[in-house]
Amino acid sequence: MNCCVVGLQWGDEGKGKVVDILAEHSDIVVRYGGGANAGHTVIVDDTRFALHLLPSGAVRPGKICVIANAVVVDPEVLIGEMDGLAAKGIDLAGRLFISENAHVVLDYHKLEDRLREQALGKDKIGTTARGIGPCYADKVARSHAIRMAEFRDLDVLCDKVRRAVDYKNKVFAAVYAAEPIDPAAICEKCRAYAGKLTGYITNTTELLHKAIADARNILFEGAQGTMLDLDHGTFPFVTSSNSSALGMSAGCGVPAKLVDRFIGVVKAYTTRVGAGPFPAEQDNETGRYIRERGHEYGTTTGRPRRCGWFDAVVVSYAVTVGGIDEVALMHLDTLAGLDEVRICKAYEIDGRQVTFFPADASQQSRARCVYETLPGWTEDLRDVGDFNDLPANARDYVCRVQELVGKPVTMVGVGPKRSQVIFR
Repeated sequence: MNCCVVGLQWGDEGKGKVVDILAEHSDIVVRYGGGANAGHTVIVDDTRFALHLLPSGAVRPGKICVIANAVVVDPEVLIGEMDGLAAKGIDLAGRLFISENAHVVLDYHKLEDRLREQALGKDKIGTTARGIGPCYADKVARSHAIRMAEFRDLDVLCDKVRRAVDYKNKVFAAVYAAEPIDPAAICEKCRAYAGKLTGYITNTTELLHKAIADARNILFEGAQGTMLDLDHGTFPFVTSSNSSALGMSAGCGVPAKLVDRFIGVVKAYTTRVGAGPFPAEQDNETGRYIRERGHEYGTTTGRPRRCGWFDAVVVSYAVTVGGIDEVALMHLDTLAGLDEVRICKAYEIDGRQVTFFPADASQQSRARCVYETLPGWTEDLRDVGDFNDLPANARDYVCRVQELVGKPVTMVGVGPKRSQVIFR
């Protein structure tokens, strides 16, 4: 069986944990999009793994890990993750494969990201400054794009780096009055990267189709969330790739019809990092309570996340756009201790109620939530292993979420560990 796991909100939903659990029954785990701006957390026993580029299945011994075509690879971050796992006794030799067509994030992309955000001032998008957007921009522009395959020929690679840096220096000086970058220093880094990564580079599209022909179980892992999708999210406050389920096929070259299950991951509430519309946001004591109980600080940036009530309009939209079959509801334990919990079931925009997320940015900013209020619960859920053993109010909350989003909730997260999940 082939499965795809994707976030249905603005990222940080708990995809890493879900992928790690499902990886036990998978042969191959594929990261199909995004870059080191993603942060997937996996906790095994008392060990915490924070992954940015490696598939979350990497922490399970023997699982094949694929970084596919549409991922933008920061070699420095990737090597750091590989070394970090090796220090914990996890070896990736012979089981990590990086697409030769994946594009490469280098220092000038990160500088461009920072310069652009600084220039925007109060209108900044709120990127992670990891160079993701500028790298994708180079990919689309094509002229100065660098792909992983070019690490096989350092002379060709360094020639492309020198030409790219020459162009970037002219732009940075003219637009931002920035100091020039030394191409020789970047070439030297690339030589070091090549020494560690060349042996992992391959044609991952071919690898995956051979695996499908051999009836192997493949798990596809998305990054960020549907509402950050470049084409279907809250543009311009989005990421630079198709982070919804729609990005899976283009990202790795496997048609969607070959995937048996699309699993959408949500939190029992809503969060987002950075600027952009957030109708259900609670910039108040409730939002602060959720943030502290849920440890809602970015895995990649450390920034405090904006927190609010569960938004069924957002999730229903993401379910529809992504063709989602079932939902994993994470962080239910975080809501314990609240006298009441609320769910946004519709928006009111200019005096009219809507239940389909509006595409127009001005309508998104004017949307006001129509809430449904349910009684809360005080019990600690972290040791509950059976859905029927949850407090009645917690069960009712899960069932109401299921009704509003129109898909079965098949997994319920009640804590950060691998073992703290209830299967329905």
